[in-house]
Parts: sequence; C-alpha cells; structure tokens
Amino acid sequence: MDELIKGIILGIIQGLTEFLPISSTGHLLIFRKLFGLSEAGLFLDTMLHLGTLIAVFIIFWDDILQLLKKPFSKLALLIIVGTIPTALIGLTFEDYFEGISKTGVTVGWEFLLTGMILWLAETMKGKGHKEIDQIQYKDAFIVGILQGAAILPAISRSGLTIAGALFRGIDKSSAARFSFLMSIPAILGAVVLQSLKLLKGEELASLHAIGTIPLIVATFASAISGYIAIKWMLKIIQRGSLKVFSIYVWILGISILIAQFFGKW
Repeated sequence: MDELIKGIILGIIQGLTEFLPISSTGHLLIFRKLFGLSEAGLFLDTMLHLGTLIAVFIIFWDDILQLLKKPFSKLALLIIVGTIPTALIGLTFEDYFEGISKTGVTVGWEFLLTGMILWLAETMKGKGHKEIDQIQYKDAFIVGILQGAAILPAISRSGLTIAGALFRGIDKSSAARFSFLMSIPAILGAVVLQSLKLLKGEELASLHAIGTIPLIVATFASAISGYIAIKWMLKIIQRGSLKVFSIYVWILGISILIAQFFGKW
C-alpha cells in the first residue's frame, strides 16, 4: 500500500479514536502492525496526537483564550493540578511503557480493562452533579492519575479521564469538557519530549519508516477527524451510552488475545 494512503488512514484512525474512549494508541499499534510500520513507534503516534491537539484548539479556543488571559483562574489551576501526576507517571515510566507499546504484549488485556472502566462509569454516571466550576483540586488530581495510567497503549486517555470525572460526581458535559482541556498539556508535553528525541537522532528511524510527506498528511488527517470525533463525543456523552464503546473494546481485546494465543500477533 502507498505510504501516503497509509498515512491518511492512520491519521483518520488517530483522530477518531483519540476522543472516542477506545484508545488511539492501541488502534495505531494494531494498524502499524498491519501496515508493517512497527519502526514508526511513538514518534508517529505523537505527530498524529499533534493533529488532534489542533482539533482541540479549534473547538475549545474560547476556553483556551480565557486560560491564557487568566493563567491563575481556578480552571487553569485545576488543569495544572491534574497534569502533575500525569507528567510524573509519564516521565518516570516512559522507557518501560515505550517498550510495551512496541511489543503490544499487553494490548488485549488493556482493551478489556478500558471496557470495564467505561461500563462502570456509565452505570453510575447519572449521579454526577458538579459543573466545571465546582470541580475540586482533589478531583483534578485523581483524573490526572488516571490520565497518567493511559500511557499504556490500549488504555484510553479520554475514556479514563471522562470515567474518572464521572466517578468523582462531575456531570457528563463538564466531564467531557475537562477531559478534552486536560489533553492539551498531556499531548503538548509528549510532542516536546519526542521532538527532543528527534533532535538527538533517537527517533529518525520512525521518520524514515513512513516518510515526511505522508507524516504531514497524516497529521492533518488526524486534525480533521479529531474535530469530527470531539463534536460527536460531546453529543454521545449527553444522549448516548458509553457501554457501546465497552462492548467494542471487549470484542477487540478478546480478538487480540485469541490472535496472541495462536501466535498470530
């Protein structure tokens, strides 16, 4: 398959799965294997995440502008508090989880865990009453820990942060909004770290594996599909059910475990 087409497909997959609670990194790992791009690694993932970051900026620009104007507002401080455990987990276990991401040995189990968390969150989501201005710093810290746990390849970042917010009694729309705003420093930090590795020559193989032009096109594709996914997810969390996503990732996780059992993974 042409590398440009592969890039477009990967970009669309990233954009759709980043904000739907089904794990973008897990899906990218699967499709990288199918496309023979195992060397593309976390740098490709990060560039595609950059595309979805663009989508977040477009949709939540008014919120971001207010955060920039008032960097010491409660919402800004909540995001900082939530980012601290995410950053600590990411920096401490980066090498370990990068190795797991390359092998994909735990992906099946992680999809199953994501599904279980989503199912539990959906079961109790009606109890949420806190709006975004009522979120407490303890809530943000716990959501940040869950976001840090999503460094595992098939643990959904949006799934865990939204679920964590629902577990803390935050209402559905505020949970989604806070989750998407929390993604900004997390994705931006990953982009910076991977860019530093690229400058050191540690990730050049990932760039050569797919090519510069396909990588750029993939990034734009992830931005467009990410925009669509955010809009869709905001509607789903209001009127739909997270259990649909639970069933999907359970089927995916079981399929991967079966493939691993028969040596096809």
